[in-house]
Amino acid sequence: MDETDPGSTRWVFGYGSLIWNPGFSFLSAQLGLLRGAHRSLSIISHHHRGTRDTPGLVFGLTRGGSCRGMVFEVCATAWAEARAYLDARELVTSVYRDVWRPVTLADGRHVRALTYVVDEAHEQFAGQLSVEQQLAMIRAGVGISGRNVDYVLNTARHLMQLGIRDKALMTLARQLEADAPEDKGQAA
Repeated sequence: MDETDPGSTRWVFGYGSLIWNPGFSFLSAQLGLLRGAHRSLSIISHHHRGTRDTPGLVFGLTRGGSCRGMVFEVCATAWAEARAYLDARELVTSVYRDVWRPVTLADGRHVRALTYVVDEAHEQFAGQLSVEQQLAMIRAGVGISGRNVDYVLNTARHLMQLGIRDKALMTLARQLEADAPEDKGQAA
């Protein structure tokens, strides 16, 4: 991908909070499919959704499978600002790597999209945790961007609204909603 080409649009693949809180200007957005990686709550968060003393869990793209998410088209003139924002948001601790990956858009087009994948060698990569371990971290985590529970439930709700089925996430969401039914609809 030639990021210096002033005449072309760029694409960003979102699979977690970028779906419901992109935070940058974009021309269009549609569903897309990325092959070769899947969404998982596999990153220990010491910043956005937890602290060093009480870490939370956030989503990462880990090797294998595929992932449906939202793909944002960014005009060339807004790209530098969008990229700077995304790097500041996603590369806080270098647990993510920024890569360009092929994505199939819902309209059938194939594009290369900026994607943030987990560095599985990074100390914050949690690997596969049991449902109980994930729930314990999610319930306890609160960071500068808010409660970990809200992050997970908000992502689950938005995926459902988009018709994206993520069985593992929905299992966690049902348990978290059962914990605090009065919080339904209050996620931020």
